[in-house]
Amino acid sequence: MKTIPASQVKILDEFWGKRLKTNAEVAIYHQWEQLEKTGCIENFRIVADGVEGFREGYFFADSDAYKWLDAAARIHASFPTARLKTLTDDFIDLIGRAQCQDGYIYTYNQLLFPDIRWVNLQIEHELYCHGHLIEAGVSHFESTEEQTLLSIAVKAADLLVSVFYGAGPECTPGHEEIELALIRLYRVTGTKSYLDLAEQFIEQRGRIKGFFGHILAQNTSVEARGQSVKDRQSDYIASHPEHTNRIQLPPDNISIKPILGTARWLLNTATGKYFQQHKPVREQTVPVGHSVRFTYLETAIAMLLQHQPDEDLHRTLNKAWEHMVTRRMYVTGGIGSLPNTEGFGRDYELDPAYSYSETCAALGSMLWNWEMTLISEESKYADLFEWQLYNAAAVGLGQDGTSYLYNNPLSCLGGMTRASWFKCPCCPSNVSRVWADLGKFICTHGEDEIWLHQYIGSEIPLKSGMGVLRIASKLPWFGEVNLKIDLMQEDEFTLYLRVPSWSSGLSVFVNGTSLELELPALSMDTMTASGYDPRGSWYLPVRRIWRPGDLLEIEFEMAINLHATHHKVRSTMGQIAVSHGPLIYCLESVDNPDVNIFQSRLNPASLITEIDDKLFGGITILSGQTVEGRSLKFIPYYLWANRGESKMTVYVNV
Repeated sequence: MKTIPASQVKILDEFWGKRLKTNAEVAIYHQWEQLEKTGCIENFRIVADGVEGFREGYFFADSDAYKWLDAAARIHASFPTARLKTLTDDFIDLIGRAQCQDGYIYTYNQLLFPDIRWVNLQIEHELYCHGHLIEAGVSHFESTEEQTLLSIAVKAADLLVSVFYGAGPECTPGHEEIELALIRLYRVTGTKSYLDLAEQFIEQRGRIKGFFGHILAQNTSVEARGQSVKDRQSDYIASHPEHTNRIQLPPDNISIKPILGTARWLLNTATGKYFQQHKPVREQTVPVGHSVRFTYLETAIAMLLQHQPDEDLHRTLNKAWEHMVTRRMYVTGGIGSLPNTEGFGRDYELDPAYSYSETCAALGSMLWNWEMTLISEESKYADLFEWQLYNAAAVGLGQDGTSYLYNNPLSCLGGMTRASWFKCPCCPSNVSRVWADLGKFICTHGEDEIWLHQYIGSEIPLKSGMGVLRIASKLPWFGEVNLKIDLMQEDEFTLYLRVPSWSSGLSVFVNGTSLELELPALSMDTMTASGYDPRGSWYLPVRRIWRPGDLLEIEFEMAINLHATHHKVRSTMGQIAVSHGPLIYCLESVDNPDVNIFQSRLNPASLITEIDDKLFGGITILSGQTVEGRSLKFIPYYLWANRGESKMTVYVNV
């Protein structure tokens, strides 16, 4: 399948249009202000210009600035403004001045350990930071066709090739990211060494001999270096008390941790599972460890397969995907049930209260599913992409564009609110860069075929100037989608329409004439842990000679669906989650002041859909009753925690 760049897609969607506008006009500037406020940008000025100050933030703080730049570049492609252009140009200039002559740039070492490089690759994220710099360079080039940031990225990548190509497995990174960044850089430059190094990082993963001793030594080094930094920082603040007023670091995100969580983190780390270093990638058929690391690795492998097809590696990815979906994924599409590891638990270990479901993990899974869509003709990947887009990822960004959730429980007894920023702010700009690229995930094309994966209102140019596909969509509230095919001349091709797993049926009309539909035989021989199953999706092929102005109308049946978990998920026995269309719903205490949302028992037969024109600018809510006849009001899960502190549950007793 061939992709269509987001910059060429004009999104006119009523639902997503407002969110992308908020992302471009509010969120991206708020994020820059926070990066300035917390000293992240100042770190580069200290390196480049020798300004007075002390480096702030985690050792990987550079990556947060690069992700912002990546998001800003992608936003500029669709929402160009002089203000954003000035910010990005000035920051690119600053990065160029901070970069060493040989291409190295990592402010933690440059400022605090200037004679040391590449010493703790499993933990300190040098390659991760360089990866996000490279991704920003590619995005900026694709958006502007300017070479300024791309040349900085190429300079860094050339250094990595000279240092790491041919090196042993001890040189694989602890946090995957550089792999997919190098492949993206290869795609725009054609430099084969970048692809070769990415493949090396992937194939040498899980081959470090004596990993326990290896990680123990690195952890000891990291602790010693960290203590040295703390001591020097204390001395600096003692002589520069004004520093504490100028630099303000927010607290870490809050999560409820299960008993023995720390012990399990230690075991995960010692065995290499936390880093996906426990076995070679071709044997990694079970998702383990840190969820973001896992999804970035799988994304990189799927990208590699587009250049170097490998059926064995493809089968490995499919097995890992199946295991995740059927045993280790929440009903929202969230992944990561262990807060201590920010990662996967055991099969069917999906307690809604402990759910970490990091926003970045959902975004990483979406990227993986997109790449899998490109190398297959299976709709389950695009279906999961949509489900995570509307639920596990959308919940991460507040309606105001300035408040965020880092981790996303499915049950909250109170005490959790959205935050304007985090001590580890990896999620905000990650949301923004994926949102900004939303247009490219809608449609792809082949030789004589067009694939429609997402139903988002937009105008999409078709291949070779053949015309424009105009999509009008009422999702996620209603199941009506209209496609106007404005061709330059008549053409015969197959239009593949994804039928979502949430739809209980559909009708399709071409120029007012109903099509006879042949339903496929779907294989879903294993029940998923969550009750949501993307394997219930399929592509409907419509082949005909299309003429200019043809109109295709789709009506997806949108029932209220009930999701019971697998009987092995003990934490939700006797409970269900409810969905309508692509949205999971929840009970929030602010909407249900007269009932105990955790103890009430729902009468499922009482559920109906209603339009609430006043709530969040107009949304579809679900109304129901308890078995005693008391009212219950469900709102979309992605909207919870937008009205101050509250209690919430996705699961309700039945």
